[in-house]
Amino acid sequence: MHIILSPQIRKACQTLADAGFHAYIVGGAVRDSIMGVEPLDWDITTDALPNQIEELFTETIPTGKEFGTITVLIKDEPIEITTMRQDGPYSDGRHPDDVVFTNNIVLDLGRRDLTVNAVAYDPFDDSFIDPFHGIKHIKRRRLVTVGEPQERFEEDPLRMLRLVRFQSTLGFSVDKKAILAIRPELMARISAERIQQEMTKLLLGHHLAPALELLYHSGLMEKILPELAAGAGVQQGGRHCFDVLGHSITAAQFIRPQLHLRWAALLHDIGKPVKAGRKHAQIGAELAEDILRRLRYSNQLVAQVKSLIANHMYEVHPYSSDRAMRRFVAKVGPKAALDLVELRRADIAGMYADPKQVIHYVQLMEARIREILDADGALSLKDLDIDGTELMKELHLKPGPLIGQILDYLLNLVLDDPTLNHKSLLLKQARVFLNTLGEILPPKV
Repeated sequence: MHIILSPQIRKACQTLADAGFHAYIVGGAVRDSIMGVEPLDWDITTDALPNQIEELFTETIPTGKEFGTITVLIKDEPIEITTMRQDGPYSDGRHPDDVVFTNNIVLDLGRRDLTVNAVAYDPFDDSFIDPFHGIKHIKRRRLVTVGEPQERFEEDPLRMLRLVRFQSTLGFSVDKKAILAIRPELMARISAERIQQEMTKLLLGHHLAPALELLYHSGLMEKILPELAAGAGVQQGGRHCFDVLGHSITAAQFIRPQLHLRWAALLHDIGKPVKAGRKHAQIGAELAEDILRRLRYSNQLVAQVKSLIANHMYEVHPYSSDRAMRRFVAKVGPKAALDLVELRRADIAGMYADPKQVIHYVQLMEARIREILDADGALSLKDLDIDGTELMKELHLKPGPLIGQILDYLLNLVLDDPTLNHKSLLLKQARVFLNTLGEILPPKV
């Protein structure tokens, strides 16, 4: 086996070697290279101390200097260089209380979580340092902890979630000894932000379903996502072949690996254990917002997922009228309309359904939505051929809520009949609205 290094990585290693230090490639880059996957991130470990690393390179960032990590920039490529070390106790369940720098690569590899991540590559003699049989485990596609799993998880409980994450991203099986060592109650030590980072990577994996099943059976889901775990054993009947949890896991596996879509598919039915029927969509949207805010996700992601779940029971279909399709797209937005079709596809994939019919449905729905978008009609207030300023000028009105009411009225007319979207026609309709205002608005008390 041979690892192909980029010029920047080779230069970093050569700079360390020229100064009399050892330099090894470690971590995910080694694992991915052995698997035949092009690495995205490169990490180097060395016996040079952090201050010495900073002296050797022109552009450096002390990203984790107290733990030996310096980020080096070579032609704008960030490379993490970390001094080889041994870790002391993890009192806070995240960082070692103290670190002891070493020049022993085996001791450094021994502090890592999984054997597949505990292989080092010497770029100068093209050899591997593999004291924990990581290469064998990579070839056998197995996730095994370095040393006793109880000790690894006690040091940093997030490693339990990382184990599940690597199952999702790599598709490896998990060592039974590691599974039995999982203690879900330890997750109480971990911050929401760190859990969020691991859940994000987990959800974007290509082997999501078995990872989510392990998340549930290990008890971790009950601690992290109790609202989702509550769907276990909740039967749905009809076309459903899984309970609510199984259906949700299947839908998440079959939707495109985009974060907002994966979360929406996973959580779209969490309202069902609370309330069956169509009301579950709105209840699920509120529960999803609680979950995502608890995990400190951005307002944008929360809004996207909440809207998709709230609207996933939409009633338009490939043969709905143009008027109905325009109103659907206007209500949820163009991007969300296409996302909802993708969510419906994943939803149906978790039921008894003919795959050919599902594909046909999606193709027809996407075609109908794109027809609406290509027609370039008015789907929002900004698309109207008149705005509030022009209304006030032409109709001699003052600023106030009435302007918004008129614009909403005009948009509704245009959604029904796109040919009305011309300034002269809109002004005419606005005057009609004003003349009949007493009939349209409730009388003032």
